[in-house]
Amino acid sequence: MYILGISCFYHDASACLVKDGKVIAAAEEERFTRKKHDISFPVNAINFCLDYAKININQIDHITFYEKPLQKFERVLYQSIERFPFTLSMFYKAIPSWLNEKLRVKKLIRKKLKYKKDIFYIEHHLCHAASSYFISPFKESAILTIDGVGEWDTSTAGYAKENQIKITKRLVFPHSIGLLYSTVTAYLGFSVNNSEYKVMGLSPYGRMDKTTNPYYSKFKKIVNLKEDGSFELDMDYFDYHYKIRMPSKKFIKEFGPARKKESGLNQRHKDIAAALQLITEEITLKMLNQLYRETKCPNLCLAGGSALNSVANGKILGNTPFKDIYIQPAAGDGGTSMGAALYAYYALLNQNTKKREVLKTAYLGPEYSHAEIKKFLDENKIKYSEFKNEKEIIKEISKLIFNNNVIGWFQGRMEWGPRALGSRSILSNPANPKMQEILNLKVKHREKFRPFAPVICEDDAKKYFECDIPIPKPTDFMLMVYPIKKQYHKLIPAVTHVDGSGRLQTIRREDNELYYDLIKEFGKLSGIPILINTSFNIRGEPIVLSPYYAYRCMMGTGIDYLLMDKFLIKREDNPQDMWDSEKYAKD
Repeated sequence: MYILGISCFYHDASACLVKDGKVIAAAEEERFTRKKHDISFPVNAINFCLDYAKININQIDHITFYEKPLQKFERVLYQSIERFPFTLSMFYKAIPSWLNEKLRVKKLIRKKLKYKKDIFYIEHHLCHAASSYFISPFKESAILTIDGVGEWDTSTAGYAKENQIKITKRLVFPHSIGLLYSTVTAYLGFSVNNSEYKVMGLSPYGRMDKTTNPYYSKFKKIVNLKEDGSFELDMDYFDYHYKIRMPSKKFIKEFGPARKKESGLNQRHKDIAAALQLITEEITLKMLNQLYRETKCPNLCLAGGSALNSVANGKILGNTPFKDIYIQPAAGDGGTSMGAALYAYYALLNQNTKKREVLKTAYLGPEYSHAEIKKFLDENKIKYSEFKNEKEIIKEISKLIFNNNVIGWFQGRMEWGPRALGSRSILSNPANPKMQEILNLKVKHREKFRPFAPVICEDDAKKYFECDIPIPKPTDFMLMVYPIKKQYHKLIPAVTHVDGSGRLQTIRREDNELYYDLIKEFGKLSGIPILINTSFNIRGEPIVLSPYYAYRCMMGTGIDYLLMDKFLIKREDNPQDMWDSEKYAKD
């Protein structure tokens, strides 16, 4: 049985294909269109899924959609009526997309895909819950989902056993952790639904102490938090429930002038980011402790955009009674297409859960063969050398990294989710104290404060990190921040954040042999088996999909070498002219 999951029309459109309950292909539309957080109908991602399985649309048994559009439209109407006439501008801007697309999802699917079979609508937060639980190793689990807003829900708590998920508690719009975080993201001059992770990365530069950070008490005025984790926001501080703008004049009066985009960051901005992270963690941990009291289940599945807050995630097992945690790599809205397909298979169609398979790797996207990459290089007259085998690759690339070269790493199937995990990565030397600045300014073209993540082989992790790595491991998906042991701070300065932590990625050899062996070989040269791993893209662009975009990214940045399959391309050996799609053939 094939089930296709689809999400689109809000942000991070995606498609996922499930065969007999197993996820076999998944990708975000942005990787194909090159539009960051693309919202459009994911025709390219769908075509990839079908091509990967070597099937056509008529062989799909069911299509599932990641929300219930009528329920969501009900909320939009409620918002518009409640604050009329202040909502007129927002309503007029929103209504065309509702009439042309969002309320016509079934017709669009049938028209665009020529599909005639069943189409299911599934609640947004159920999709989040299913996206984590049904690919976890747990036969039963507590579940918490937190994001901006689905139809009405902003957070849900519940319990899953075998093939059923039961939601027991809900927080509803406009009271939302995700929207609180997005409001501050906008206030600090970053883009909403895109740059919340920047605020998380900025927070350690502020005072991460409730007693000394003056803005923590201001957030406590805004958030009426109860012991069970439920809360209400004082909506006088927000405009998002009836305007496109998020922080209100009262918010700005309380916290001071909003930061203008691209302007400098001062200590006030850093302290506000820190206070936001503190209140977010406090709410989340209270929710989780209450969830454990109600379920008494040691297993936890976490999903929703807030589950990408790796700083908060790293504190869960040490501050709650939960023993194991699972978070899938695309925990945000992009991952709901996966949840929609899985929920239909296991819960709606009541298929046998004994055949469930744990999602152990994120390598679910497109890949390019040796022949395809060689054809691209040869047709475009790109100079390259070719390794004979993987042993040669490991020895040469580890030496290049040890000598402080920046490597574009393009291998195998593209990752699912927002993190590069050893397939579409940029790799470099964590021991070089200048490498963070080099990567941020000359390669990634982004803010100087942004941290970089360390990748380490699973068997070495506890030597270098103060971590409580659960089984299975969200660290495989770079979803946990842990303290780096103090004796290693000066040895790996480029991945040690200002507070001594690192956003840890672990790798097992059975999941990615080449990546694992490279890290081990670098450890033999440097004494530290850790690499910098950051996503293969520049600021404002999605992670690269194809050889064309990988080469284009290298030529426009300070990346020194690009390894694609067994082909090594040196930037200096090739023309430094403007990369032009008319001059160079795309894949």
